Amino acid sequence: MSYDVIIIGTGPGGYVGAIKAAQLGLKVAVIEKRATPGGTCLNIGCIPSKALLHASEMFAHASHGMESLGIELAGVNLNLEKMLAHKDATVKSNVDGVAFLFKKNKIDWLTGTGKILAPGKVSVTSETGEVQEIDGKNIVIATGSDVAGIPGVDVAIDETVIISSTGGIALEKVPATMVVVGGGVIGLELGSVWSRLGAKVTVVEYLDQILGGMDGEVSKQFQRMLGKQGFEFKLGSKVTNVERTDAGARVTFEPVKGGEAQSIDADVVLIATGRKPYTEGLGLENVGVALDSRGRVEIDGSYRTNVSGIYAIGDVVKGPMLAHKAEDEGVAVAEIIAGQHGHVNYDCIPGVVYTQPEVASVGKTEEELKKAGTAYKVGKFPFMANGRARAMEATDGFVKVLADSTTDRVLGVHIVGFGAGEMIHEATVLMEFGGSAEDLGRTTHAHPTMSEAVKEAALGAWFKPIHT
Repeated sequence: MSYDVIIIGTGPGGYVGAIKAAQLGLKVAVIEKRATPGGTCLNIGCIPSKALLHASEMFAHASHGMESLGIELAGVNLNLEKMLAHKDATVKSNVDGVAFLFKKNKIDWLTGTGKILAPGKVSVTSETGEVQEIDGKNIVIATGSDVAGIPGVDVAIDETVIISSTGGIALEKVPATMVVVGGGVIGLELGSVWSRLGAKVTVVEYLDQILGGMDGEVSKQFQRMLGKQGFEFKLGSKVTNVERTDAGARVTFEPVKGGEAQSIDADVVLIATGRKPYTEGLGLENVGVALDSRGRVEIDGSYRTNVSGIYAIGDVVKGPMLAHKAEDEGVAVAEIIAGQHGHVNYDCIPGVVYTQPEVASVGKTEEELKKAGTAYKVGKFPFMANGRARAMEATDGFVKVLADSTTDRVLGVHIVGFGAGEMIHEATVLMEFGGSAEDLGRTTHAHPTMSEAVKEAALGAWFKPIHT
């Protein structure tokens, strides 16, 4: 069988790219090693973790967050089996939806492991070892990423006691204690789930702050909020060993700047130190596809590798490892293959931490602007001064708008607060069109809404906020 496009991997980048290519009139095949499409995101990542984040948040709110609203509940109990069933049902509905979209768009879905034999030729090996070969004018590598582990430390992840994010969405009981190695998005999200359900969570992080790439002020304020929720932090700490014990597991770490080592015992240890590109078994070395020093597939500005007819997108290439970044690259590469001008604006890709409160960011941080020598203005507005936030008892956090001192163009927006992940998008749209803080500040926002805080922060960056 011959195709216009063969896409290896059906995560957000792969399946979105396949659908877009089919919509543009191309004959498309996708290859997926799992029995269900959707990649890490839909099967064991973004989607199941959000189901558990929501469910655990509802449990925590019902347990101790409603009395002041006049709602008195007694005997709130956790049924973890049902909560996990909700997670599984959410995953099934999403992966079934992707399968339906493949059928609707007449995309051939091949189950098995894909390997590039040569430009234009791919083999698919099933679980039973059967091999078939297909031809395609264009091949797109969209194989995503895998758990990175701890650099320099041999860790035996068993997904029961020493776990990755995969085990972190499937624990059969709530641990009394949990150590999270890594203070990034994945660790803080899954740590939040089990903390709300009753675990005592300690985060061990190599850097001197959590959420290393985010705005420093946001990171510090958010850490205080998590501390009030019961999190404990060991920052500036290098993990040197993780091992099983009779009672659970032990994490040994030492100060990055030097000093005495210490250990923490826990029922469960979650390894959340990031992810690495997944290229194993693709045959890239045989066809000469170049990788960079971090194992990512090297591409040009049009997602082309150094081998003609072979493209790559998503976590397997440079840039943030985000599902929505991969989706946009999937659309762009499909358009490019179809002869159009696909493009992604990497300065306007939002990032969200789905904890409570949420953290959301788009554009530059203050640290990045200072490093670049860019003169900028800051506008901030606390949710404490927002009427809707008071009514909802969601007053933690703030909005920060960073704008160019000369042009007033918005360069970055950072939000900590309830619903931050939804509010960030008006800032993203504004920045896509090169908008100014004045533009955002003069845009009418419905009252009362949490989003009024975004407007007020923009007014603060441009001139002065009204309500502080």
